[in-house]
Amino acid sequence: MDFSQAITLKDSIGYAAGATVSKIVTKNKCGSATLFSFDKGQTLSEHTAPFDALVMVLEGTCEISLAGKPNVLSEGQMILMPAHIPHALEATEAFKMMLIMIRA
Repeated sequence: MDFSQAITLKDSIGYAAGATVSKIVTKNKCGSATLFSFDKGQTLSEHTAPFDALVMVLEGTCEISLAGKPNVLSEGQMILMPAHIPHALEATEAFKMMLIMIRA
């Protein structure tokens, strides 16, 4: 990515049929920002993370469950996933997101 100019995040990653694609935007000791694209039906099984994470939906729709509670998110929405709280994800349609991990 050329960081000397503005970019459109959702145009910076493509889809792959039947797959999940990821692209690291930046990563350092304080955290990371990663772009993801999920084809419809792709999932992340329930897990926990040792850090807070912020998900911003850039395109499409997904369902993110936090501690068993489902949340439907679409383009322009975001959700904070606190550290150590079980969460899971399902692409209810093809969608793209930015995941920001915050290490404190």
